[in-house]
Amino acid sequence: MPESAEARDAGRQAATAARRPFGQRLAAAMAARGPLCVGIDPHPGLLAGWGLADDAEGLRAFSLTVVEAVARQVAAVKPQVALYERHGSRGIAVLEETLAACAQADLLSIADAKRGDIGSTMAAYADAWLGEGSALAADAVTLSPYLGYESLRPALDLAASTGRGVFVLGLTSNPEGASVQHVGGTDSVARRIVAAVARENAPVEALGSTGLVIGATVGPDLVRLGIELGSTRAPILAPGLGAQGATGADMKAAFADCWPQILGTSSREILRTGPDRAALLQAALRTRDSLL
Repeated sequence: MPESAEARDAGRQAATAARRPFGQRLAAAMAARGPLCVGIDPHPGLLAGWGLADDAEGLRAFSLTVVEAVARQVAAVKPQVALYERHGSRGIAVLEETLAACAQADLLSIADAKRGDIGSTMAAYADAWLGEGSALAADAVTLSPYLGYESLRPALDLAASTGRGVFVLGLTSNPEGASVQHVGGTDSVARRIVAAVARENAPVEALGSTGLVIGATVGPDLVRLGIELGSTRAPILAPGLGAQGATGADMKAAFADCWPQILGTSSREILRTGPDRAALLQAALRTRDSLL
């Protein structure tokens, strides 16, 4: 007999109840596999370098190869959503398959979607990326708070109720970011966002499920703006390791006060070694070891 709506709802509720909070799951993965997140960024140039067509089939081969290469060896992967969206509905279908493959392989997934809006639109984004039963639901999603931190409330609350997580853009390394994030000096927009995330994580005693995106190369800005991360209990996604210039040593110096919270992210430095799975894994392990 077909499964009833009531049975499906019960199954989803049971799955949510059984899922530990994202912060706990991430802390366990980092302890077991090291503090590295591998970006899955299927840029046209990387697809060509792998001998793949810039289409949905090439996208699928690229994405699943990365998952297969690093599963159970790194803490997480981070698919760049825009690079799937550019292929339309077929690209989104590949993203759904990639997220399902991560779940099957017990590999944490962070959808790099940078969503941010207000009201019912934000609630819809939350349902898509964090809701039970959504084919796009990842373990966590990146969010943009620049319509006001509380505009993210639908996603924050849904993540908490489903055992998933979010990473809120805090201090990024792109030159344009300073025109918004640095405004206010020692009372900057970025510092206020960090403080809001700290309040979100205040009820937990270990790593929380509301994270921050802090660029791996912004150490001097953290000092200049008076931003302290160690008390936030936030997992900190730190992109910029490798091809963007940051080294493991640089990151250890910049994030000395909160090193156990840091999840370093590398994409191109690792991905350009494909499509050979063994080469991808070795590149990932070298990068991971630089963070230990």
